[in-house]
Amino acid sequence: MSSKPASKVVPPLKDELDIVIPTIRNLDFLEMWKPFFEQYHLIIVQDGDPSKKIHVPEGFDYELYNRNDINRILGPKASCISFKDSACRCFGFLVSKKKYIFTIDDDCFVAKDPSGEQINALAQHIHNLLTPATPFFFNTLYDPYREGADFVRGYPFSMREGAPTAVSHGLWLNIPDYDAPTQLVKPRERNTRYVDAVLTIPKGTLFPMCGMNLAFDRELIGAAMYFGLMGDGQPIGRYDDMWAGWCTKVITDHLGLGVKTGIPYIWHSKASNPFVNLKKEYKGIYWQEDIIPFFQSVVLSKESKTVQQCYVELSKLVREKLGPIDPYFLKLADAMVTWIEAWDELNSAAAAAPAAAADAAKKDASSSTKKK
Repeated sequence: MSSKPASKVVPPLKDELDIVIPTIRNLDFLEMWKPFFEQYHLIIVQDGDPSKKIHVPEGFDYELYNRNDINRILGPKASCISFKDSACRCFGFLVSKKKYIFTIDDDCFVAKDPSGEQINALAQHIHNLLTPATPFFFNTLYDPYREGADFVRGYPFSMREGAPTAVSHGLWLNIPDYDAPTQLVKPRERNTRYVDAVLTIPKGTLFPMCGMNLAFDRELIGAAMYFGLMGDGQPIGRYDDMWAGWCTKVITDHLGLGVKTGIPYIWHSKASNPFVNLKKEYKGIYWQEDIIPFFQSVVLSKESKTVQQCYVELSKLVREKLGPIDPYFLKLADAMVTWIEAWDELNSAAAAAPAAAADAAKKDASSSTKKK
């Protein structure tokens, strides 16, 4: 009697999630991720020379876009997409039609937990996104929706339904995500600490978002995931993901959405050159002493009820408050508006989706609340 071959297990959100990868090189690193990624759709954004051939291992379903494609699809609006910088990844967010996005850098490998088991980073991100966040009241047992955890004594019952999770921010073992001065002071430092925890970043608290291991609900917050103007022709680099994170956090706070950070971990394999990084970062290191207080003080109007409305209002505040610091911020404010125009143009059928998605997600969060 012959046995039938086992059918593949369908992973969660298989048809609802895109994996976005910015790159300038062959994507051999995907071989390690094959057990976790092969059933998902990839969007690869090739930076640099568009004539260069990028090798993608067999067995993956993917689209590959280079600078020529970006110019062709966006026309004059392509000016808002950075060149020669990983900020180009946000073009993948723009053209995706899926509800969720996971983005990862091409020097990030599969990590192992303390027991030696490989970590399915994507599965953990999905869990983070599909369970509520707790931005309005801090739970001292961290994520109360994880198995084996709950709300602690004293946590208000009226807040236990939580808020929809818009962003899941993962971490890294091995090479830490340090700025250039810290890299220079601690060139051999490696992160070996595995902390098995997920936290919701409280409302009103900013954080330095890293784009190398990041997932988000595109319908809830995608229009705010613009990685700014960085790289070629710009006076600053390596602040792309942090800019997106600051904008996103202000908007999620305003709209009553949550941002989580913690697990999953990936293995960050390659340390970038600290001297090159310093050249990219030095203006940002100086400017952030004004940028952070700016974002801490931002109060969006009640009239801004969608992500797009919030982002356009934020662009006006960037122009007004940060423009006097350097003309770069005037250019960036214009690019923020162009980004929203491009977003609405490519997603016109879903232009009104963020508000509806937020309402639906709040209902889902309520229905998934634990029953005591």
